[in-house]
Parts: sequence; C-alpha cells; structure tokens
Amino acid sequence: MLQIGGKPLLRRAIDALEGADPLVVVGPERAGVTGVRWAREDPPGGGPVAALAAGLAVVDAAAWVAVLAGDLAAIRKSTVDRLRAAVGSADGATLVDGEGRPQWLIGVWRTGRLRAVLPAEPANASLRKVLGALEVVRVPEVAGESADVDTPEDRLRYSASSQPSYRPWG
Repeated sequence: MLQIGGKPLLRRAIDALEGADPLVVVGPERAGVTGVRWAREDPPGGGPVAALAAGLAVVDAAAWVAVLAGDLAAIRKSTVDRLRAAVGSADGATLVDGEGRPQWLIGVWRTGRLRAVLPAEPANASLRKVLGALEVVRVPEVAGESADVDTPEDRLRYSASSQPSYRPWG
C-alpha cells in the first residue's frame, strides 16, 4: 500500500492488468482494494513460488497468467501487453532489466505450463529454478519498467523522480 506519486504500488500492478479476469492478489487482504480475488500462500510468507501456487489455485480455465510483484514502481499495461505478444510458441515471457537480469516477477505465462512445473511443496522453493525450467522469451525493459521499491531509498528516488521510469498512464 506504499504510495509512489500518489498511487499505491499494489494499485499500479492491478492497473497494469486491466482486463484480466480473474484478477488475483496473493497476500493479506487490504482495505480499499476492490475488484480482485484474494488468495494467501501457505505458509504465509512462504515465498514467491508458494504465492504463485496460491494464485494459480484461484485461476480456473484461464489460458494465460500474468505474474507481477506488488512493489513495481513503473509497471504499465503496455509492459504486460508486450510480454504477452512476445510469448509466441514458448511457455512464457519475462522482462529483463537494464543489466540483463530476468525479472521473474514480471512475466506472462501459459497457465498449464506453470502448473506443470510447480513443486509439490512450493514453500521456499526457488522461483528462478521453477520458471527457469520453462521455455522463456526474455523481453528487454523500456525506460525502467522493472523498477521496484525494496528500500526507503528506492521510495525516495521514485517519489522524487521526474524521469520516464515513472510515468502515469491512463
């Protein structure tokens, strides 16, 4: 619920998924966040693979799943659209940051393929290993799309920034 530019980070991720149905948020329910289904990883705090498993348990027959972290400062619908378009015949696509690192929590995936690689015990499993087992298209980021807020310094940098790494869309 941390705000950057007057908008909570979680709302930025939700807005980037405009048109998704269902739209699932994994984590503790937050007051004022509407239009989503809530799920909780087991155990709470069990890591991103446990969160992915919890979210997939709520998704029924969707052919595609977009996976976004909740701390993304500059994520846009155009990012998700670009990832979806890049998948082609692969299992999924993930954004690659400006230093060439895959951002596993910014991706679009074939739902069935994700389910197939989930470990029986997802708590504390390595997301890189799980998703790395799939055929993945790597999509270079545009203008800092992978920017996330992990520290108070990050929050200050993105709140004060007038660079294109944060650009409202609408």
